[in-house]
Order: sequence, then C-alpha cells, then structure tokens
Amino acid sequence: MNIKNNRRRRASRDAIENIFIELLQTKSLNEISVSDICKKAGLNRSTFYANYMDIYQLADTIRETLEDNLNDLYRSEISGGYNSNDYLPLFRHIKENQPFYNTYFKLGYDNQYKILKYDTDLARDHFGNRFIDYHCEFFKSGITAIIKHWLSNGCLETPEEINGILMSEYRGRKMEET
Repeated sequence: MNIKNNRRRRASRDAIENIFIELLQTKSLNEISVSDICKKAGLNRSTFYANYMDIYQLADTIRETLEDNLNDLYRSEISGGYNSNDYLPLFRHIKENQPFYNTYFKLGYDNQYKILKYDTDLARDHFGNRFIDYHCEFFKSGITAIIKHWLSNGCLETPEEINGILMSEYRGRKMEET
C-alpha cells in the first residue's frame, strides 16, 4: 500500500476512534451505531468496515491503545523487572487524556485489568508476604476508585496532589502539607 493510502487510512481510523470516544461521553455503547459514527465523521460505512469488524472491535482497539500507552509509561520498569511505585506519570497521562480514560471505565475494562507485577519485596516488608492476593485486590480497587472519582470531578486536582493522596493511603501515613 502506498504512503498516501496509509495516511488516508490512519486519518479515517483516527476520525472513527475520536468520534466513538466523543459519543461514549454521553451515550452507552449499545446506543451508538456504525451509522452514527460514520455520519458524524463524514465517512462511508464501508470505510468503517474496512477498519473494524464491528463496534465491539472498535471498543477493544481503544482499550488496547490505552493499555499500550500505559505500558509505554512504565516500559523500563517492566523490562527491568522492578517497581518504582511512581504513579505520577500515570496521573499526568490521565489528566492529559481524560476522555480516553472515561471511555475505558465506561466500557468496564477496568474490571478485566490484572496487576501483572506486584511488589513482593514491599509486601514482605509490610505484610509478612501473607495474603498477597487480598492486598493486590485492595490496592487495585483503591487506585481505581481514586482515578474514577478524580475523573468524575474533571481532574480538578493536580496529578501531584492525586499522587500524594495515593501515596499517603498506600503507605498508611498522614499526608504532609505542601
């Protein structure tokens, strides 16, 4: 395929994905049709189907893109096999990409998310390395609740403030005044 067609296809995919995310801010998934997306994007249905099998594949593409972006934020930690417990890059990414994250949660993908690497050294220090599955689930639920609440308020607080809240809860100590 030539470069011009590749650019055109990428532009079509971007338009479809952006319109889909926009529509999901006010509608549920089952209220959105391919026709709605194409009409708003100014594209033919055949263009949609040349890129996606259906609305659900489009939703999965959005999820995969977001998860890939998240993995990129922590690529060096993942490849190095360590956990810095630095969530500030995550909170900055959320603030910069609010509609994307709202979409992710609205589609319920957070219920499928698994913590692949848990800081067992920290768990050993804090919990005697016992009941790790429970601690992991508690942390995942807590950070998800903080993110959802922050998003529902339009991310009014700074990423640094949200990181401070998380760190104070995670470490079990009082937040320091800034």
